[in-house]
Amino acid sequence: MTTDTTAGLGSPAVNTDTHFVQPKITGYRQLSPEEAALMNEIKAEGVKLGELVAKLRATEGLDQRWVSIGATDLQTGLMALTRGVARPTTF
Repeated sequence: MTTDTTAGLGSPAVNTDTHFVQPKITGYRQLSPEEAALMNEIKAEGVKLGELVAKLRATEGLDQRWVSIGATDLQTGLMALTRGVARPTTF
């Protein structure tokens, strides 16, 4: 990867190839292309699950308390998967 080191202070490095350089976020590292693909796959599954939850919420006669618990647990699971890939160093 080639980057332009002439960028001013506070400016993100300019990438001269197709690899994206994420600005530094405290507690996170730069993801590899494979890890970024996994993150995107997790996010795509999250969209599908969100659509399912919306359908369940719109269906009369269901126990919405359990639908809400399920939605929360799915969000927690997706967050755990993304943290598993990202491996943040902070709480």
